[in-house]
Amino acid sequence: MTATTMAPPATTPVSTARRPSNRLRAWATRAPLLPALVFMIVVTQLPFVATVVISFFDWNSLYPKARHFTGVDNYQEVLTDADLRHSVWTTILLTVTVVLVSLVLGLLLALLLDRRFKGRGVVRTLLIAPFLVVPVAAALLWKHVLYNPEYGLLNGLLRYVGGPQPDWISNTPLLAVEASLVWQWTPFMMLILLAGLQSRDQQQMEAARVDGASDWQIFRYLTLPHLRRYLELGALLGSIYIVQNFDAVFTITSGGLGTANLPYTVYQSFYQAHENGLASAAGVLVVIGSIIIATFALRVVSSLFREEAGRA
Repeated sequence: MTATTMAPPATTPVSTARRPSNRLRAWATRAPLLPALVFMIVVTQLPFVATVVISFFDWNSLYPKARHFTGVDNYQEVLTDADLRHSVWTTILLTVTVVLVSLVLGLLLALLLDRRFKGRGVVRTLLIAPFLVVPVAAALLWKHVLYNPEYGLLNGLLRYVGGPQPDWISNTPLLAVEASLVWQWTPFMMLILLAGLQSRDQQQMEAARVDGASDWQIFRYLTLPHLRRYLELGALLGSIYIVQNFDAVFTITSGGLGTANLPYTVYQSFYQAHENGLASAAGVLVVIGSIIIATFALRVVSSLFREEAGRA
């Protein structure tokens, strides 16, 4: 009896058969996003590339035919010019002051709203309201309703108690801009920190209270370490927006009295001095600084997501 062997039927590997269908499924999933991607590239990336190109030219819009390539001279002027250096320092001082004060006030308000009391919903809505006001409207509110030396609310209160009548914008211009920005950004910090407070492990908090820990000890050793990531996130996101702030400086002081920050200097170089190349170089530096800060912010956000996923 002879044994016969039969060759197995030819089959297509599973991975090879599935690969085209997986690719088609992936493209079908991404296809609806392509119009949004193309729109984003056209609206954001192409103008930025054009700005980078213009930043390498000595280009005054009053004399368009006299433009010529200058390399990195515009960047050197931005970094060495005394007025521009002062605007960079003003931007740093404005950002650091507003972010730190907003974080401290936001933390205090978040701790208040984390407690249960009658009317908490109404108080929360009123505290969030400043962040919802249009930035230009908020700056106009502070300039005319509060700071005006003749009919402003601050001088009205001082007049009622027999106090002095200062011209707030002339005497303390940078502080006037900082106060308006702190008022507007404190609710933003409060919301972030309130979310952090409400994500604490309540069993751990109750165990600490049972063990006899005081409120200060719970805040110092449990709450504050837990809020570290949220504090970092608030500081980074606030820095991104305040570095680029233009409305308050333009509306309250018009960049005068030493309050011109880098975005206002870019505006001044472009629309008043008509120096397109110099303004583009300063704008590119602002974007680079914002990208650096945004990179750290994204890392903090990812770490928060990882922590929340680990707890789940």
